[in-house]
Amino acid sequence: MTNTLVELETSTLEQIKETIKEKSVELLHLQFVDIEGILKHVTVTVEQLEDVVEGKMMFDGSSVKGFSPINKSDLYLQPDLTTFAVLPWSVEEGYSEARFLCSVKNPDGTPFDGDTRNVLKKTVERAAESGYTISVGPELEFFLFKTDENGYATQELSDKAGYFEPSPHDLGERVRLEIYRALKAMGFTIEASHHEVAEGQHEINFKYADALTAADLSTTYKWVVKTIAQKFGLHATFMPKPAFGINGSGMHVNMSFFEGSENAFFDPSDELQLSKKAYHFIAGVLENVKSFAAVTNPLVNSYKRLVPGYEAPCYLAWSASNRSALIRIPAKKGLATRVELRCPDPSANPYLTFAVIAAAGLDGIEKELEAPAPINEDIFHMTDERRAHLGIENLPGSLKEAVVELEASNFGAKALGEHVYGEYVAMKKAEWDSYRISVHAWEIENYHSKF
Repeated sequence: MTNTLVELETSTLEQIKETIKEKSVELLHLQFVDIEGILKHVTVTVEQLEDVVEGKMMFDGSSVKGFSPINKSDLYLQPDLTTFAVLPWSVEEGYSEARFLCSVKNPDGTPFDGDTRNVLKKTVERAAESGYTISVGPELEFFLFKTDENGYATQELSDKAGYFEPSPHDLGERVRLEIYRALKAMGFTIEASHHEVAEGQHEINFKYADALTAADLSTTYKWVVKTIAQKFGLHATFMPKPAFGINGSGMHVNMSFFEGSENAFFDPSDELQLSKKAYHFIAGVLENVKSFAAVTNPLVNSYKRLVPGYEAPCYLAWSASNRSALIRIPAKKGLATRVELRCPDPSANPYLTFAVIAAAGLDGIEKELEAPAPINEDIFHMTDERRAHLGIENLPGSLKEAVVELEASNFGAKALGEHVYGEYVAMKKAEWDSYRISVHAWEIENYHSKF
């Protein structure tokens, strides 16, 4: 660690101590995510701050699915000081709580291979070796459902409003306002908030950041949305397709590479103002997307969103403006030039999602892969014959197909690391098998009386 980094961490720690005193912080939540991206935390008193900062807080890794065997269960939490935030909903007179997001480390102090935050760090380091920093702007949609008298989620949506509709139709407007206030208090820069296309569906966009920060923000965002919604007697879900017959929720991922202060994807002399590296990046993503779909779309339910007719891209193509393509190039150029991948959904682990997309793009740049011609026609309304003529392939149609693709390529193990790859594949196979042998409501409705 350089002296500059030591000075920076010391300065940050002093600021944290000042905030703790000013806000009367008594409890610290040490947070991390499991392989699926589910947030975990342990709570300690503020008197243990020094031990927390030194990474002395141990936990049982064997109790976290996909982490450690019982004979190697001791793991430690290393907080990222830049993620310190006071929880705005905890603030009372003379009392508040705060949190740190943490990386997981082994007893010897080395990064734990099963920590997905460390997986993304390795991808960031790989990009840095080629002179790139990674910028990511995710867009996470969610649904609000009403809850019953016990606080459990029902299947009744919170409103019947549509795209960009205001109150009185948009009954989630007040909820979004409180989410916005909480996120802003925790350091987010919010750019937009609105009702989405489907009934009960919402989106709050926050400013892009470097890849690791963007994943931290995404994780925090999901937690805050759920927490604030609960205070309004509502259940927020990031399940990709929670209701039949309406649009599902996506997590569009906007990504660009920078070389110093210059956007490596921008070239003003090109017809689309895209650099050769941008085209190579696009080609790399298209070549590998089938192999990483099980990561960006990780649930059985994910593939019920990725069907024609509901604005979800399921065809392997790219375009400068066509929203029916898997990859879109937004109109803003210059420093804002970016590649938008539209298939990921918000149930995905953001650390793994950003890692595999960046790794695929890096592969394309390193191998100088050639991007196919853009498709500017409405792919959703093409005939099968037309799509076949243009060579447009489909994403996997189910979690089972996606896992088969993940296993058939060496991309996954390389991008995720052997530990996460092995545990993830085993987890998703078990998930599919559980779904396969279950008896579902549709089967009862269609077969129980008939036969």
